[in-house]
Amino acid sequence: MSQVKENSTVKVNYTGKLSDGKIFDTSEGEAPIEFVLGQGRLIPGFEKGLIDMKVNEKKTITIPKDEAYGEVNKELLHEVNKSELPQDMAPEVGMGLVSKAPDGREMNLLVVEVKEESIVVDANHPLAGKDLIFDLEVVEILETEVAE
Repeated sequence: MSQVKENSTVKVNYTGKLSDGKIFDTSEGEAPIEFVLGQGRLIPGFEKGLIDMKVNEKKTITIPKDEAYGEVNKELLHEVNKSELPQDMAPEVGMGLVSKAPDGREMNLLVVEVKEESIVVDANHPLAGKDLIFDLEVVEILETEVAE
C-alpha cells in the first residue's frame, strides 16, 4: 500500500483547531484539498504530519507555531491616524480591514486597539503565535509521473 512521500499529490480531509478546541478551518462538508507536498502551499508542519500516512488513515497532529505561522512579529503592528480612515468608519477592536500596499497587493489587517486619535492595526497572520491541532485523513494518494 502506498504512503505519502515528499512530492506526493494527495487529497486530504482536515479540521484545524486551536489549543482551546475552537475550529478555525475545516474541509468537512466540502471536497478534500488536493496538493503536492513540497511546493510550499501549506504550512510546513501540516505537510510533515502527512508523511508516511496511508489512504484512509486518520491521525491528529499538533503543529508548534514555528512550523505554522511563526511568532507574532511586533514590526507588523502599525498605528494609523483616524484622519486617514474613511469618515464614515467607526473602528472597533476585532474589526478586519483591507489596505492596499504601494505595489497594489492587498493586506488584511486587524484592529487591535482604538485610541482617541488613532487605531493600532496588526498585519500578522491571524494564527501567528499559536500552536495548531489538525485532524487529518488521507483520502487519496495520486500516482505521480516520474520524470526521467
